[in-house]
Amino acid sequence: MEPVEISEDDLLLRPWRAEDAEAVHRACQDPDIQRWTTVPRPYLPEHAREFVTDVAPRAWAEGTGAPFAVCDATTGELLGSCGLVTLDARLGSAEIGYWAAPWARGRGVTTTATRAVARWAFDALKLRRLVWQAEVGNHASRLVALRAGFRVEGRLRLADPAPEGRPEGWIGSLLPGEVPAPGTPGPAGPGSLEARRAAVFGRPQPVLFATAGAAELRLRPMEERDLDAVVRTCRDPDTLRWTTVPDPYERSDAESFLDFVRGTWAAGTGAAFVIADADDRYAGSIDLRLAATDPLLADVGFMTAPHARGRGYMPAALTALCTWGFTTLGLARTEWRANVGNTASRRVAEKAGFTVEGTARGGLTHRGERIDVWVGALLAGDLT
Repeated sequence: MEPVEISEDDLLLRPWRAEDAEAVHRACQDPDIQRWTTVPRPYLPEHAREFVTDVAPRAWAEGTGAPFAVCDATTGELLGSCGLVTLDARLGSAEIGYWAAPWARGRGVTTTATRAVARWAFDALKLRRLVWQAEVGNHASRLVALRAGFRVEGRLRLADPAPEGRPEGWIGSLLPGEVPAPGTPGPAGPGSLEARRAAVFGRPQPVLFATAGAAELRLRPMEERDLDAVVRTCRDPDTLRWTTVPDPYERSDAESFLDFVRGTWAAGTGAAFVIADADDRYAGSIDLRLAATDPLLADVGFMTAPHARGRGYMPAALTALCTWGFTTLGLARTEWRANVGNTASRRVAEKAGFTVEGTARGGLTHRGERIDVWVGALLAGDLT
C-alpha cells in the first residue's frame, strides 16, 4: 500500500520520517501516553527510531496498517499520532489508534485527525468498519472516539492488560456515513455532559467534606486498610438484615467489593466513598450509582459502621455526596430506596432532604424474596 498524505483544517497527516524520532521520543515520555498505550516502558531513543524508520514504513509496505504523523500544516510541528494500527483488507475492517503529544492537547487535534483518517479509510480503502478500543478508564480516548462518531458498544476483556491497569477495555465501531462532516461539532462536544463527566472520571477520585455537629468528616476513596472495618460492618446483624451483602461475609467479599468500586470509578458509572472520621477511621460507606438508561438520574446506597451510628454522620455524608452529584456530574434527580421497615435508613434520607414518594410493592429482591420498598428522591432544585 502506497503511503499518502491527508490535509484537514490546519493539520497535515503524513507518513512518518526519520527526523520525527526526537519528537516521538519526547512525546512518549509523557505519563499518560505510557499509561494508556502499548509503547515500551521506559521509552528510549532507539524505540522512537525503530518506529519511524522500520515499524511504520513496514506497515504501509505490507498493507497491515496506515500510521500517520499528525503535524501542524503551517509549521510542520509534530502534534500526535493517528492511524490504522491493524488492517484486514479481506474483511474490510481496521482498528484505529491515536495519541496526542502533551504540547498539543486541548485543541481538538486528535478528534480532527481521527475523523480525517476515518473518512480516508472509508473513501479510499473502501473499508466497511473501523474499530476503536481503549482500556476502561481512558476517558480522554473515549471522548475522542465519541466525537469522531464511534458508537461505544460494550466492553471486551483485554488480551494483554497493562500491569497496573484494568483487565477490560471499551470497544466501539464506526461505519461509512457516520463520520461527522469537517468543521461540525459532532457528539460529546465541549460543554456536553459526556465531556463534563470525562473530565471528572478521567482524574483520581476526589475527597469530599462534610460536617456532622462538631465532627469533621471526609468522604474519600476506599483503600485496603479499610477492609477489616468493612468486614466487621457487613457482619453486623442490622447490616445483614437490611442490605444484600453476602451472608456469611468474608474478607474475600470485601476485597471483591474494593475492586468493584474502583472499576465503577474507572468506568464512570458511579462513585463509592468511605466516610472517615476525624481520625481517618472507617465510619461507613456510601455510593452514588448512575442510571444506565437516564444520564441525569442516579441512586444512592449507604451503610454505617456500628460504632458510628447515631452521630449524624450519614445524613451529613449523604448531603455532601448528593450536592457533588448535582453540581459536578450534572444530575437532575437522585433516588433512595430502602426495605419497608428500615426506619434508620429512612431517617437518614429525610434528614438529607429526600422526599419519600411512596412504596413500590415487590420493588426489590432481598435474600431471594420480592419485598416492598420505600422510594424517595432528591432533586437538584431541592438544595437551593
